[in-house]
Amino acid sequence: MTYKNLLNELSYVNHSRDKRTYYAKMVLENPDLVPLLLQILFDVNKDIGSRAGWVLESVCKKNIFILKPYIDDFTTQMPKVYLDSAVRPVAKICECLIKNHIDKKVPAFKQFLKPIHIERIITLSFDYLIGDHRVAPKVYAMQSLFWLSVEFPWILPELQTILEQNYPNECSGYKARARKILDKIKLKSE
Repeated sequence: MTYKNLLNELSYVNHSRDKRTYYAKMVLENPDLVPLLLQILFDVNKDIGSRAGWVLESVCKKNIFILKPYIDDFTTQMPKVYLDSAVRPVAKICECLIKNHIDKKVPAFKQFLKPIHIERIITLSFDYLIGDHRVAPKVYAMQSLFWLSVEFPWILPELQTILEQNYPNECSGYKARARKILDKIKLKSE
């Protein structure tokens, strides 16, 4: 499939689970589409990039290893994404990466993310938390940072400070996740 064909196909993607699942299956069966999806996602001035992000997120939920050959490109380019509808899947993919990184049941994943990739995800996650973003990327970012705090203890006090400062001004979804993470932080420090 060519870039142009994929662009056309992505125009049919919407928020429905069925559509995202259909196109994710198409990509899983044709992994050579991943670099084209990334190219579309990182063409940040086009709304179609959000649709590429939705599909890539669904693909990564089913098989995160499909991103392995492109992880350097993904982590280098992800800060460029600024449209809300594209930021959310990028943040979710980062959360999936970190979840697999810390999961002891997936030892093969330890070689997947290099320190530079983790550093980029940490930086982006903090940017999402302190920036003007919607609740979903912030929730995914705080979860990723909390999981990474096992490996990088310096994250915990920074995360706690940000969550406590932002808590009064955020929506209920943010507050619910922040409460859970703040409770876990409190337990760790006791």
